[in-house]
Amino acid sequence: METLPSEHAYLRDQITGRALRVLRAADAGRWPHGELTALAGYLRAELIRQVTDEERLIFPDREHTPELSRLARDHARLRACVDVIAGAARGSGTRSPATLSTIVRDLLAQLDHHFAIEQLVLATPGGRLTSTAALGAHPHRWYTLTEGPAVDLDAIPARDRLPAVRDRLHRLGRGEQLDLCSGADPGRLFDRLAASAGGYRFTYLACGPDQWRIRVAHRLER
Repeated sequence: METLPSEHAYLRDQITGRALRVLRAADAGRWPHGELTALAGYLRAELIRQVTDEERLIFPDREHTPELSRLARDHARLRACVDVIAGAARGSGTRSPATLSTIVRDLLAQLDHHFAIEQLVLATPGGRLTSTAALGAHPHRWYTLTEGPAVDLDAIPARDRLPAVRDRLHRLGRGEQLDLCSGADPGRLFDRLAASAGGYRFTYLACGPDQWRIRVAHRLER
C-alpha cells in the first residue's frame, strides 16, 4: 500500500466486508450486536486514523484551496457517521435494524464518493499519491493481524511485532484479555513490550517448547 489509492482500496475492502455482515443481519430484522461491534471497532481504529493521518501528513503540504476545505468537511462528516455507528454498537439510542442499515449504507456511499474526490483533488500532474503508511503512519495491516482475542506473533513480520502489539494493547477494552501466541520463546519481545506499555499484567499460560502463550490484561480496571 505505497500509494493513497491502494490504501483507500484496502480500507474500503475491509470496511465493506464488515459492513455487509451488519447489513445481512439488519436486513433480516436482527440487531447485529457482534457484527456492529466489529465494524465500529474497525472504523474507530482505522478509518478515523486514516483521515487524521491525511490531515497531519498530506494536507499541510498542499496549497489551501476550496477543494481542500471540502475534503476536511467530508472528514468531519465521516467522523460524525462513525460516532453514530459507535453509539449504536454501545447500545445507545433506539434505532431499529432498518435505520441502522440505512446509516451503514450511507457510510459506504460517503466513502466511495470521498475517496474518489480526494484522489482527484490531491493528484499532481505526473506525480504519485503517496500513502499515509509510506509517510510514517501505522500500516493498516496491523489491525487485521491483531484483531481477535488471540494474536499469532509468528504471522507478524519481526520488525512490526512490537509496535503492532503495542497498538493492539491501546485498543484493549475494559475486562478484555488478549492472548499472544508464538512457536518460539518471545521473551525478548515481551521484555521490550513490558517496558514500553505499562499498566498491563502479563501471565504465561504455556512456556514451550513448541508453543508459547501469554495472556495480557489491564492491571487495573478502567
